[in-house]
Amino acid sequence: MEQAFYGRLPIASATSLFLFQQQGTAQKLIHALKYKNRTEIGDFVGELLYSEMTKSKRFEPFDCIIPVPLHQKKLKKRGYNQLTTFGNCLAKNFNIPYSPDVLIKTNASKSQTKKIRWDRFKNAATKFMLTDHRAFENKHVLLIDDVMTTGATLEACCQTLLQTKQIKLSIATIAYTD
Repeated sequence: MEQAFYGRLPIASATSLFLFQQQGTAQKLIHALKYKNRTEIGDFVGELLYSEMTKSKRFEPFDCIIPVPLHQKKLKKRGYNQLTTFGNCLAKNFNIPYSPDVLIKTNASKSQTKKIRWDRFKNAATKFMLTDHRAFENKHVLLIDDVMTTGATLEACCQTLLQTKQIKLSIATIAYTD
């Protein structure tokens, strides 16, 4: 995953738990977490990723975890953010805050699950806003998401976060596409 961002973003580290393949286990897990409110999956993958990250010794300590945000309309329609249990589990294990309300998605966009790669990049113009830049000065932030496909959404979030002085960014996802 780090190679996907090489030359695009100054990230400290990046990791993903699974390779996402059509009709594969990762797709089924994420679909159940995202659309069927199976929050226990968030805990399961959070525990598993925490274990893998601590075993690897590649990751410097984080100061907080921020999820890629859902727009308020999508959150209201779905009723929950699929990253909440995943992020809370990681935060509890790392003993750091989970901060779901500091990075805000300012415009609604349609689901990207059926879009081709080019359309995903065009849609990356989606705007994000950070509610308090000073809160993350001199901090190491772990940005989380469920799936990294092109990296366009993660990159847009990172560009917003990088407006903060002396911020260090790392990324973790449940799955990534090849």
